[in-house]
Amino acid sequence: MPIFHNTTLPTFLLTGVPGLEWAHVWISIPFCCLYLTALSGNTLILFIVLTEPSLHEPMYYFLSMLSTTDIGLCLSTLATVLGIFWVNAREISFNACVSQMFFIHLFTFMESSVLLAMAFDRFVAISHPLRYATVLTHTRIAQIGLAVITRGTVILAPLVLLLKRLSFCRSRVLRHSYCFHPDVMKLSCSDTKVNSAFGLTAIISTAGVDSVFILLSYALIIRSVLNIASPEERKKAFSTCVSHITAVAIFYIPLISLSFVHRFGKEAPSYVPTLIANMYLLIPPVMNPIIYSVKTKQIQKAMLKLVCSKRTHI
Repeated sequence: MPIFHNTTLPTFLLTGVPGLEWAHVWISIPFCCLYLTALSGNTLILFIVLTEPSLHEPMYYFLSMLSTTDIGLCLSTLATVLGIFWVNAREISFNACVSQMFFIHLFTFMESSVLLAMAFDRFVAISHPLRYATVLTHTRIAQIGLAVITRGTVILAPLVLLLKRLSFCRSRVLRHSYCFHPDVMKLSCSDTKVNSAFGLTAIISTAGVDSVFILLSYALIIRSVLNIASPEERKKAFSTCVSHITAVAIFYIPLISLSFVHRFGKEAPSYVPTLIANMYLLIPPVMNPIIYSVKTKQIQKAMLKLVCSKRTHI
């Protein structure tokens, strides 16, 4: 069996949907629709937030950050996923694989961080409304955005460097249609204990820590809302959190589902983990623009204003 040292970089083979290779062209149709929906929806949200002065507020700046990460996540996987489904382009070089892996994990960590920032935004808006404008200034929002990018990059840099030191002598076939850190690591014949430890630390220090602080934020929000005397005001305060709670749910539920399938779904058909893994990366980018468009009146008004202005020009 050939051994690929870090001086002789291997070429990996990506996997489409195992057992359904004959249907790849048909499977590509819903995937194309999902990618188009995600990219167009998030681009529209970004355009509306940037061009509509009434949306130049902290909540919508964070929403635009969420849309940016969703666009990045889609673009990170689009080429390899559709390449496999359309032309069976399975080969990917080691450097291209590591680059794709870096950006997939970077945008995933960034999305988790942005959801935490949005939870903080809702906490300040509901619990300390009089201090909202002074706490979340434009400068502070920019600093949060920079911190989101820096945090993801700093956490992922050691993972990439550690991966490059490995030797590969096992099967070159990856389990997904994109490069995922655990998959690449499992193909190595080197000792991967350090890589596994860093990978676990990365997950705990991002999604793990963020989820705890999001729960804490909502515990404090609930306490503040219950102290509001008026039922109408209470309902109004809760309604401002519905979109964010839904966005958090569609980010974490597929992640937890994928973990359960990998651990306990060994008897499930081989295509089940693959489909769930693809859905895990596609569901949040597809659903987030829909959720915020349906649940946020200001976004709806801005969209109607955009449509009406286009009609008048026509």
